[in-house]
Amino acid sequence: MTRRLISSGSAFEAAYGYSRAVIADGWVFVAGTTGFDYAAGTIADDPAGQTRQAFRNIAAALAEAGAGLGDIVRATYYVVDPDDWPAIGAVIGDWMGEVRPAATMLFCRLMDPRMKIEIEVTARLPQPASGPGAPG
Repeated sequence: MTRRLISSGSAFEAAYGYSRAVIADGWVFVAGTTGFDYAAGTIADDPAGQTRQAFRNIAAALAEAGAGLGDIVRATYYVVDPDDWPAIGAVIGDWMGEVRPAATMLFCRLMDPRMKIEIEVTARLPQPASGPGAPG
């Protein structure tokens, strides 16, 4: 099995022993991703803003792996407050409306009380074209 680790540079990764993403045998497993802006070290107060930032973080990890948001096949959404779901769901629809991965949404507590959403995804790396008419 081939395996490659991707880091976002978050201090959480080293402190808690995980990677932002792991590439293994053509799959990209992106760890639960919150709305922290790792470059600025900040997190928005509003759930929609956190959801948008989480997707930006996920997109960056997927890009480093050689994939994109359109390659996501599975998503899990962890939401703290059911009252935030309309705002969060609207943003998810903006980002995933065309992709439509198999998805699950759960209500739960998260590690930091500022966090309103955490998103975990699995993507399949794009496969090179083969067969008649494929570039070669």
